[in-house]
Amino acid sequence: MDDFAGERTGGTDMKLTRPWMIAGIILIAPGAQAQLLPGGGGLNGVGQVVPDLLGRVEGAVDAIGLDRLSTARLANRLAAARVARLSGLLREHDDLIELDDRREPARRGIIMLTGADAAAIDALRAAGYEVANEAVEGLDLTVAQLAPPKDRSLSRALREVRRIAPRAQASADNLYFPSGPVLALSATALAGGRAEGRVAGLIDGGVARHPSLTAPVEQRGFAEGAPRASAHGTAVASLISGDGVVRGAAPGTPLLVADVYGSDPAGGGAFAIVRALGWMAARGVRVVTVSLVGPANPLLDGAIRLARDKGVTVVAAVGNDGPAAPPAYPASYPRVIAVTGVDGRGHPLREAGRALHVDFAAPGADMQAANMDGGRSTVRGTSFAAPLVAGRLFARGSLEALKTEAARGKPPILCGSCRNID
Repeated sequence: MDDFAGERTGGTDMKLTRPWMIAGIILIAPGAQAQLLPGGGGLNGVGQVVPDLLGRVEGAVDAIGLDRLSTARLANRLAAARVARLSGLLREHDDLIELDDRREPARRGIIMLTGADAAAIDALRAAGYEVANEAVEGLDLTVAQLAPPKDRSLSRALREVRRIAPRAQASADNLYFPSGPVLALSATALAGGRAEGRVAGLIDGGVARHPSLTAPVEQRGFAEGAPRASAHGTAVASLISGDGVVRGAAPGTPLLVADVYGSDPAGGGAFAIVRALGWMAARGVRVVTVSLVGPANPLLDGAIRLARDKGVTVVAAVGNDGPAAPPAYPASYPRVIAVTGVDGRGHPLREAGRALHVDFAAPGADMQAANMDGGRSTVRGTSFAAPLVAGRLFARGSLEALKTEAARGKPPILCGSCRNID
């Protein structure tokens, strides 16, 4: 059994800078979701809305011409693009999604509560909250799901719940998005099989059948309509275990895949990721790739700590909202391995985000990964760096062994030739 507990690398801090302060002001403005980019316009089409969540949250800015933008202009463009994406999501699905008390997107009318005693639960019920308890498999964790009274916004309800149950931990069911350009969902057949023995984990969209995925790929859904094949999940999976036209960092590794998106416009919620982590822990998975980004969330933070205690190491991408963006989670949590991307020259991706610590870099551009047609396509984003690091960690068996193969750099670079462009 591999055990990565207690092993970490150094890190760097991240500060909120002016472009993101401006973006926050825009989102906080009354009626922001209706005011931003009327008619679906945006920077080079950035704000255009597509039918599904995985298509909506694609890369913020076209990679062409990034190197010609000044640092300030790139930061402003990335910040505006993120606001456009979120406002489009809210505008299209305001029946399913709303902003929490930090102005972060979350599933509408759902509060996750842990650590509440019986008296607090009784008080919440007396205040009109519906309460349903759910045990999370594999994590020894029970979560109370609260449904607020219909006249309360999520923001107001969170404040009220914290007042009624001050010793408990209340969280919105925040949404997390893929950290790399993706394509629409597809009716393509799912990869299949029963993953046994040493397996690597992936929390993402569903994975399509592909000639390069020769090992079993066992999938389970944690959202409406899941598991369902997605281009993002397929590409990321191939960079872990591909053994064909696409070769991953741990070729032929069986995969356990948790689809947290399915066909749900409000997919990718924190609780879905928590349940997926529990499933991975229950199955004895030691390395889990999470190429998704979103805000800090107390429930997810606690679940990652519990999973870590079970021997699970999470490898997470830092996102593509730029170096001026707020810290990305779950990459920023302690003892999560945070990964950024580099191009073919070994230079950091200009659109790469930041975390409170960045542990490794790996190829995130000038590379190819599996596509939905059985071949391979060019990909770009930190989403595609994280599985390379996870694959090498899985193959080496320990973080200390992994460090020995990393090329010098800040951060150290792994799998520099893993680009599938030969």
